[in-house]
Amino acid sequence: MTSQLAYKETFDCVQCGYCLPACPTYASMGKERHSPRGRINLVQMAAEGKITIDEITESLELCLGCRACETACPTNVQYGKILESFKQVKRADAPAPFMENMALQNALPNKKLLASMRASLRAYQKTGMDSVARKSKALSILPEQLRAFEEITPAVEMPNKQLRTGILLPEREPKARVAFFTGCIMDVFFAKINDLSIKLLQHAGCEVTVIKEQTCCGALQNHSGDTGTSRKLAKENIAAFDKGNFDFVVNAIGGCGAMLVEYDHLLAGDPEWAERARVFAQKNKDVSVILNKLGISFSRELSGAVTYQPSCHLLNVQKVADDPVQLLESIPGITYVPLPKGDMCCGSAGIYNIVHYEESMEILDAKMEHVQKISPDTIVTSNPGCHLQMCLGVKREGLEDKVRVVHIIELLAEACGINRSLTGSKTSASRLRGIKGE
Repeated sequence: MTSQLAYKETFDCVQCGYCLPACPTYASMGKERHSPRGRINLVQMAAEGKITIDEITESLELCLGCRACETACPTNVQYGKILESFKQVKRADAPAPFMENMALQNALPNKKLLASMRASLRAYQKTGMDSVARKSKALSILPEQLRAFEEITPAVEMPNKQLRTGILLPEREPKARVAFFTGCIMDVFFAKINDLSIKLLQHAGCEVTVIKEQTCCGALQNHSGDTGTSRKLAKENIAAFDKGNFDFVVNAIGGCGAMLVEYDHLLAGDPEWAERARVFAQKNKDVSVILNKLGISFSRELSGAVTYQPSCHLLNVQKVADDPVQLLESIPGITYVPLPKGDMCCGSAGIYNIVHYEESMEILDAKMEHVQKISPDTIVTSNPGCHLQMCLGVKREGLEDKVRVVHIIELLAEACGINRSLTGSKTSASRLRGIKGE
């Protein structure tokens, strides 16, 4: 079984230590075994039969998977591949619990189930049951991490169906023809950001299509070692987006985007899908890249000091660093303030902050120390997990009345005077063209 570990790739690591300052768990835990080069050495030893998979499990599972070490590495070590090979072997050796498999394999790709979840959460908030539950201390039966995130869950809103039906056309000849990827969890908790992204893309001159047949990107499944499900979902998405001749496939989710751009690696050994995956991966772009490339016009002047906490997967996997910052700096009226060690992970990392709550909070507390140094009015994020983590950080520091946390799309839409509705905008429902036959 250990023969499935990415053994050959471990020899690319020359143990130079450039990765150490970039690693959040090494910074917070201070142990070599919790550094990238330490973990690579452990995988190498396990592959050689010198130690068991169980002996390296704690160290590897405490890795955030932020892949900042790849950005720092002078020898281009494929740390992500090494980490995922461990997770695949671990999963084969000790299958995941039934409920985890149900969630990853059946719940996340199920649109009807996700829609029911969204409706239930919305009802929970709208009826005031959330306030009652907190005041009555009914939530005390939940683990601490679930109680913490329940308190900062955003207001759940329903997607604008008009924006998700047919093709949304710009006022003039389109500058680009794009398909928009909505994600699964993103569209449950942050449907508003998806809607605003679609409107901003149209504002920038894009013809925007939302493909109905799209599904979960497969990132959480892949991170848990379930590559079989990830490959299945990747093929479904590639087939769905192949229905149209799009210049780009655009998303507003740093983590999902990182998975989508690596479909070519995921399906590299499949002769039927490898080339289609390569073409699909190349078309995938973060919304900030497209908006910065095409340019957007602002109609409102904002104010205050704004800082940016980048998504690790947007920065380290998709290699998108400048576009979000350039967009923020272009907003009239605001003062952009770089966040010290902003490229260090906030500790969210998918479900890391649920599974390894205490370790995640240590990393978050360190992040908030840097936030306190610059005293921003607004923290901008580019991924839903990072967004919730930074909201929790603000709450833990008692800064809810002083600092707001927004997705970059929300701030851009505010400066452009764009809301989610088609009503009252220059684009009416009549400009929605159907996609029959696609």
